[in-house]
Amino acid sequence: MPHDVPHENPDPAAMREQYRTTPLLETDLAPAPMDQFARWFTDLAAAAHDLHEPNAMVLSTATPDGRPSSRTVLLKRYDDRGFVFFTNYTSRKGREIDTNPHVSLLFPWHPLARQVVVTGTAARIGRDETAAYFRTRPHGSQLGAWASDQSAPIASRDALLRRYEDLLDRYPEGEQVPAPPHWGGFRVTPETVEFWQGHENRLHDRLRYVRKGSGWRVERLCP
Repeated sequence: MPHDVPHENPDPAAMREQYRTTPLLETDLAPAPMDQFARWFTDLAAAAHDLHEPNAMVLSTATPDGRPSSRTVLLKRYDDRGFVFFTNYTSRKGREIDTNPHVSLLFPWHPLARQVVVTGTAARIGRDETAAYFRTRPHGSQLGAWASDQSAPIASRDALLRRYEDLLDRYPEGEQVPAPPHWGGFRVTPETVEFWQGHENRLHDRLRYVRKGSGWRVERLCP
């Protein structure tokens, strides 16, 4: 029998990559951050890089006394008003947003050496908008929204699957599933939007839109 080879943990301090990209200049930016976001989001679709779920974003929330929490959610809509995602309103993030609406979003587009960082406030969208989106979800995802008391303890995975199977009996494939009253969308209205472009020697470009009255100003940040 072969001897076990000692396992060596990789050293994160030795992991380095030089970013070789085109500079991001103030003259390159769109007048408003959502227009610039649309440009970069379009670039993702056109890029040859295999970027898994480019609409994935890290959402950070906090309790009223400032205790933060983060998780990955999926962007489902964006326009001039902001960024929309959907969740269980009774989940940890939902409860924290209800008591402290100040949030942060991070889009980690590493294959393109880009990030977008958003700060702003989150608020629930209308029920009509939620219901319209819910109808576009796969049938299994619709049932999952009912089956899961998101963030609440549960005895076992089997218990979760039994909930799902009970719902499947009640709403078989092809049956219309109503949107749960405890589930819906949040819209993040941005106050700042930073576009980060990685460069060699850690001399990155960081251009941040800051809301100013009804418009925006742009500032460059040191990397």
